[in-house]
Amino acid sequence: MTDLSHRIEAKRDELIALTQDLIRIPTLNPPGENYRAICDYLHHQLAARGFACELVRAVGAPGDSDRYPRWNLVARREGTRPGDCVHFNSHHDVVEVGKGWTRDPFGAELDGDRIYGRGACDMKGGLAASIIAAEAFLETHPDHAGAVEISATADEESGGYGGVAYLAREGWFAPERVQHVIIPEPLNKDRICLGHRGGWWAEIETKGEIAHGSMPFLGDCAVRHMGAVLAAFEERLFPAMAARHTEMPVVPEGARSSTMNINAIHGGQPENPPDFDGLPAHCVPDSCRIVIDRRFLIEETVEGVRDEVIGLLDDLKARRENFDYEIRELNRVIPSMTDRDAPVVRTVTEAIREELGLEASYVASPGSYDQKHIDRIGKLKNCIAYGPGVLELAHKPDEWVGVTDMLDSARVMGRSLERLLLPS
Repeated sequence: MTDLSHRIEAKRDELIALTQDLIRIPTLNPPGENYRAICDYLHHQLAARGFACELVRAVGAPGDSDRYPRWNLVARREGTRPGDCVHFNSHHDVVEVGKGWTRDPFGAELDGDRIYGRGACDMKGGLAASIIAAEAFLETHPDHAGAVEISATADEESGGYGGVAYLAREGWFAPERVQHVIIPEPLNKDRICLGHRGGWWAEIETKGEIAHGSMPFLGDCAVRHMGAVLAAFEERLFPAMAARHTEMPVVPEGARSSTMNINAIHGGQPENPPDFDGLPAHCVPDSCRIVIDRRFLIEETVEGVRDEVIGLLDDLKARRENFDYEIRELNRVIPSMTDRDAPVVRTVTEAIREELGLEASYVASPGSYDQKHIDRIGKLKNCIAYGPGVLELAHKPDEWVGVTDMLDSARVMGRSLERLLLPS
């Protein structure tokens, strides 16, 4: 092991404590709780180690309000001479807890080699590992060139518009300011994630006419019309998507085809509150809405994805009596893919080989993460995701991150800093 690797291993207890402290701050999104608390905690942690820290609120971003302000932290430590800036970006928000936990979701229990809790894997373990790697590098090499930067950003779990997207628009990821970005998402310690598929989200509403439920022939049932939409998806769209395959190294295998999830369906009488025990009203529903989550391949275009859905709806309108619809786009994400020969990819590949004795594998994510904003808004292409944790544990009950995996990933991150910020 190198001096830096030994120093990282010696920080095992610090890494565990830091990870536990971060998990115990319940930064739930939605609605966006405790964002300032976690940024203040990290400010205190990093400022004490010589980082210049800035708190940045994404004023006006989706979800930002006085009750739930979208706070981000950017911390930078300059070297003794000019050089590149290596930036570690982690999101600090976590998804809802959900059901099925056997441990306290915010207890950060250490059991053997695992730390349990919501956000342990996705991605407070990665955030902690990057901080420990940076601290150990700075302690070992105080005379390094360039700069080390760490950010903890908001709202990745809801698109990143109150976090990295806002920072990118404000110039924080401008290529003249930052040259290399590593996002410690949980993708396994021997894998480098080069990018992600695209996404297109839309709400579709079918129209009907209200009438008495005993005389449905006097109205027009919007839910039945939506049934025809779902049937067309099953018969035509889903088979067409399954037949498409990408050259991107997307994991798991099922995500190498186009996919679509029916995210929500609402129609007719609203769902009653739990304490209501009355009977339903007798009405024909005049509206039904679904939300679709369409993930597409780099070989497709977002315009083609949209037009395919609209084409199916227009075909139903031409063939089905009284069928009418409205469609509203909710969001779009263009696929992102970093070249395998990019400097940060080559650097982390060598670091994995040197520190872990493994050959890195190259993957792409089935869903999007904040690389999309660094790429599309920041115009910075030299960006990857690399971090500890098992991707399949994200958003699941009893989520955990391995301490050994965090230490191994921290060693890879630290070795990457050496390769990028020290003289060859």
